[in-house]
Amino acid sequence: MSFANQSQTNITAGLQYQGLLGIVMFSILTSVPCCVFLFINVTMLFTLRSKLVFRETSRYILLYNLLFADTVLLAQSQLLYIIAACRIILTYPVCGFLITLAYLTNEISPLTLVLMSLERYVAVCYPLRHATIITTRNTGVAITVVWAFCSVNVFIRVVLLLDFPFEDLDSLQMKDFCSDIAMFVGVLSDHYDKAYTCFVFISAGVAVISSYIGVIVAARSASTDKASARKARNTLLLHLVQLGLSLLATMHNPLLLAISEIGSRIVIVRIRMVVYVCIILFPRCLSSLIYGLRDQTIRPILMYHLCCRVKLSVIPAKAEVSVLYQ
Repeated sequence: MSFANQSQTNITAGLQYQGLLGIVMFSILTSVPCCVFLFINVTMLFTLRSKLVFRETSRYILLYNLLFADTVLLAQSQLLYIIAACRIILTYPVCGFLITLAYLTNEISPLTLVLMSLERYVAVCYPLRHATIITTRNTGVAITVVWAFCSVNVFIRVVLLLDFPFEDLDSLQMKDFCSDIAMFVGVLSDHYDKAYTCFVFISAGVAVISSYIGVIVAARSASTDKASARKARNTLLLHLVQLGLSLLATMHNPLLLAISEIGSRIVIVRIRMVVYVCIILFPRCLSSLIYGLRDQTIRPILMYHLCCRVKLSVIPAKAEVSVLYQ
């Protein structure tokens, strides 16, 4: 998939035409938001492991899996950005390892969103069977299947990559910055990437939309908890937005290439910077913001940890006592 790494490489490729001050300024503009988002995500991950209720509830286990993949991808993407900003040229094996890790973690997100949507669908449409269908064991099996599926995809990409005659190269040293596009050394790799991206996002989109429609239909039933159905509907809508942002992150590079033909290089670099922060960085922290602010169980504990365990007056007294003594 074409995602953060290509965007970062395109940005830093333009930075080489500017002075040291420009490089420092743009690096700060990306590194500061990235560090903030990483802090929020890591705090959220710690929060989800701090209480037994989070470790034994399926939707929180799925949320942890989503956040873990997004956090690893965010850290790895920023690492590649810093390497490119410092104009460090990697070798093909090292770049291939980093890109492979990025592929793996990037593909976990849309599939985990599908699992989270299905979990909400079962909770609303089959409330009496939810406890028997959505168990901790079944959730672990589903997450394992997702990682296995993504690992098979990565393995296929590596096999396609090995088809390239590296022995004909003078050196394994890359001639450009490390990016996913730089690793498309064969036509088959490019075709496979496009086909896989379309398959995953069409399948994920159909699954999330179907779950959303099912929840809406169930909400009209007299036997359905209206409040629960409304919350599930809003959650599924947010999942659909997250999926759309992930898809947008895979499609924005061709748009930027089209814009680059009509604008100056300085303007293009600034546009790419805005796109990187808004479309690449922010969505990786969206899950933390959605669940951290909306979920009444997570919110007081997350705020407690975000504020470095300083007592806040906005945290209800009972929740604060629970945080301190559990």
